[in-house]
Amino acid sequence: MMAELISFVAIVGLVVGSFLNVVIYRVPRHLSIVRPRSACPGCHTPIREVDNIPVISWLVLRGRCRTCHAPISVRYPLVEAGTGLLFAVTAWRIGEHLDLGAYLMLDAALVALALIDLEHLVLPRSIIYVDLAGVAAWLTVCAGVDHQWRRLVVAIVWASGWFVVFFLLNFLSPRSLGYGDVRLSALLGLALGWLGTGVLLIGFFTANLLGAVVGLTLIGLKKRRRDEPIPYGVYLAAGTVVAILVGPALLAHWHYWPNAA
Repeated sequence: MMAELISFVAIVGLVVGSFLNVVIYRVPRHLSIVRPRSACPGCHTPIREVDNIPVISWLVLRGRCRTCHAPISVRYPLVEAGTGLLFAVTAWRIGEHLDLGAYLMLDAALVALALIDLEHLVLPRSIIYVDLAGVAAWLTVCAGVDHQWRRLVVAIVWASGWFVVFFLLNFLSPRSLGYGDVRLSALLGLALGWLGTGVLLIGFFTANLLGAVVGLTLIGLKKRRRDEPIPYGVYLAAGTVVAILVGPALLAHWHYWPNAA
């Protein structure tokens, strides 16, 4: 059953990734994600259904529009394949548990937010609020079905705590930390808090470690100035994914390691 679940979730991820391409392009430009239909940016011809199959259509068309042969960015199949892979490894990590749905919703939001932040240095509130509502509702259902209300309370406490901490950091230094990061902190605090305090701390530590390493490297290579804003949401997303996928295993290793001596 596990192999079937991972395969199914991976296919769902490919389809979701195709939709995320629309979200990533349109949301920061304040365009509707529903209308009009996706079209070639060169000749504006609407994309046919047969040419909208995730990854496969791009490969068949060799990365070009069927009508005008204008190049289609490789970013599109990479987002689709990356989302499918992320969904698959999340299913492998969470397993056949009801809360898997919450983490797949989180995955989708993190892919969109990270890529938007990387390109535009903004984290759209619409994506964060919709995903926060969805994840909160899903985890509430999980708490009710499995009688894990204490776990939900801990997650809510961490979501509130992270929001307060990030709010204060933004208040003290708004140029160093944008308010989009403050909003995102509540979502990440909720999702990681549900998995446990240790997992949440690993996510926060990993995000800041990645940010420091990448930032200092770019400064050293003179690719970025010290006073230049950084897409912190990218590192928060990466730290969260690392925490979800390997955090529990790391914590188990640290817990049992002293007994192995």
